[in-house]
Amino acid sequence: MANSVRNASADDAPFLHLRFDRIFPDDFYTEMLLAMPVTDDYRAMSGKSKMGSSRADGKPTRTKIDLFPEYIRHLPPMKREIWDATGRALRSKELEKAFMQRLAPGLKRRFGADFANVKMYPVPILTRDIPGYRIFKHTDSLWKGITVQFYLPPDNSTPHIGTIFHEVLPNGRKPKKAQMSFSPNSGYAFAVADNTWHSADPVGQEVKTRDSILLTYFVDARAMAICAQSGTAISEFCAQRAAQFDAPLGGITRGYLTTALYRPLRVATPRSAST
Repeated sequence: MANSVRNASADDAPFLHLRFDRIFPDDFYTEMLLAMPVTDDYRAMSGKSKMGSSRADGKPTRTKIDLFPEYIRHLPPMKREIWDATGRALRSKELEKAFMQRLAPGLKRRFGADFANVKMYPVPILTRDIPGYRIFKHTDSLWKGITVQFYLPPDNSTPHIGTIFHEVLPNGRKPKKAQMSFSPNSGYAFAVADNTWHSADPVGQEVKTRDSILLTYFVDARAMAICAQSGTAISEFCAQRAAQFDAPLGGITRGYLTTALYRPLRVATPRSAST
């Protein structure tokens, strides 16, 4: 997987991102498709993903399984083995290093020349979207350092439901600039910043499920505390994004955030947010 990241194509329009056309070995990808959990194995998402539901019955249109041992222990042995191996690979230091190297320009723009010393921790989740799912234009919370999504369709029948990237015009408008193809064993990655606007159009009835893996590299709380106290342009970025913080992340709590980030910047009460 790390080699796939190292060899991925890069594009600067509308912001630096990587594109993958074969992230998993072909034989393992086939096993992943065969090991897809059933509907009852998933639980509802929160934040923007939850608010993105457009179904009249209120049924959640995005559900998830966190790819950690404690969240997949209920799966049948064969499926548990596949998703445990997937989760471990996605949390590997080698993969993180590959992303840090390939996305260096974006990370340097946000964190400065010492971006390589910023501690991040990976959280991989298996997601399932159903008809009615959509997500509006957003840039992701500042607690996210790198956003990655790997698409898991069985074939090329629904390329039009991939993520949309938006450019920012001088007048503030954010038109569509590029769209990822929702193709088997493909995906994208970018370093989260104030210009990484993206969205997803409503999933139509022609789609049974929109399966993917979201791999998020969350920024260590201490780095964010330093960011909050900074007198540079970085602190302005923090202030703009702080109101999108969503729920506790590991040892990071709202109480910590209030004292280390919100209060110094006098940011309003946070709104729920999710990729």
